[in-house]
Amino acid sequence: MTPTQYGDHELGWLKLYGPVYRLKNCFGQDRLMVADPAALNYIANSPQFKPSPMQENMLYLLFGRKSLPCVPVEEHKSLRAALNVGFTAAAVRSYQPIFEKAASRLTEELDKSPSRIDICSLLSFAMLSIIGEAVLGQSPEELGEELIRNNFEIVAVAASQSREQILAEAIGSRLPAWLFHAVAHLPTQTFRTIRDAKRLAYELGNRIVEEKLVSARNGLDTDADVFGVLLNLDASDTTKNGLPGDVVAAQTALFLVAGQETTATTLVLGLRALAQLPEFQARLRSEITANAGQIAYDSMPLLNAFIKETLRMFPVVPIDDRIAREDTIIPLSEKITLSTGEEISHICIEKGQIVSMAIAAFQRLESRWGKDAHEFNPNRWLQGSAYRGAEALGPYANLMSFLGGPHTCLGWRFAVFEMQVFICELVRQFSFALPENDTVRIRLATALIPVMSNGQKGAPMIVSRIS
Repeated sequence: MTPTQYGDHELGWLKLYGPVYRLKNCFGQDRLMVADPAALNYIANSPQFKPSPMQENMLYLLFGRKSLPCVPVEEHKSLRAALNVGFTAAAVRSYQPIFEKAASRLTEELDKSPSRIDICSLLSFAMLSIIGEAVLGQSPEELGEELIRNNFEIVAVAASQSREQILAEAIGSRLPAWLFHAVAHLPTQTFRTIRDAKRLAYELGNRIVEEKLVSARNGLDTDADVFGVLLNLDASDTTKNGLPGDVVAAQTALFLVAGQETTATTLVLGLRALAQLPEFQARLRSEITANAGQIAYDSMPLLNAFIKETLRMFPVVPIDDRIAREDTIIPLSEKITLSTGEEISHICIEKGQIVSMAIAAFQRLESRWGKDAHEFNPNRWLQGSAYRGAEALGPYANLMSFLGGPHTCLGWRFAVFEMQVFICELVRQFSFALPENDTVRIRLATALIPVMSNGQKGAPMIVSRIS
């Protein structure tokens, strides 16, 4: 059964069974759901676990064998370290003018729009334009109409999850990689969209690399974006080694797909939550206005409390599957009681066991976040009691919204900075409210998405200019 609202099942089971429980997947496959923080920390960091077979197949299909998620384990660490150069704190700060320009363009669009507007598509395009300019060094026009159209088609595919798709995923997880890749060449609309996305990204990435090589030979600056930083074509800097052009180009699809809709959806869900807290919205606007002119984004307590609470309540990927490479033992932060009455402080896992990292459930554990863990309350971050636990999870605010360990989201700083800039620009100039008889629900497809009563992705809001 697919729930009408995300959490109808999982968060109910969390209350009923606790942070660790087993359930049956399609065809009776055992799946272990884990929200215990010590267990999550172990799974995220242990080499004993890897992405599930279905994940590996889909990542390969979307991004190709040279992309970061698909390279062999022995190459992953070194490639990740090389790619991280473009996403350090200093590098991300250098993209600030691009972020602010995109946010300004969005406010201009809102000024031309009716007060009731579906903000999903506007934010999605804004995030795509940032990826184009800050990562690839390409304006929206230079990305091309075909690629932009295909990008939104990919988002639409990722946003849908029917019962048939759930069944297909269960079957796909059992197919060997060679057979899955063969099936992926069937002439269905979904596979055709994915193949086109991969082709367009490959062509775009190689074109950008070639253009930067030509620019470098002509003595022009090439390091104003992530691609330029990764290639490091400035011959005067002998302290750095750039990545080969084909390796940089191979990350294009990853950056386009993973860097766009995740942040856009997080902003949409955050703004919807803000619309239901008019008093906090007014306080946040006052803080932003007081800092106008010389904004120090990291020094604004209300802004960052709001972003942290948004990420806590709405992790775009609320469940991340892993499969055990070998027999192993998962530690627990708190003992659990089995149906037999026995108490255990660890779980024995057999090779091949699917383990679901229940990120959304962890981020609503009352034992860690308080009795109001299921409520959107940014003030918890101002009171210093947001997380009660010894385990340091994830790269940001003890949250796993960006995962953790060697698979931590490469662009987490990039995403947080985007949210800081856009929230400041939007809340300073506009007020946000929900329409009467709001019917939007949050549903889990490939990731969390807001859906309207007709089943389509969307989030209509009342957006009014502050006079």
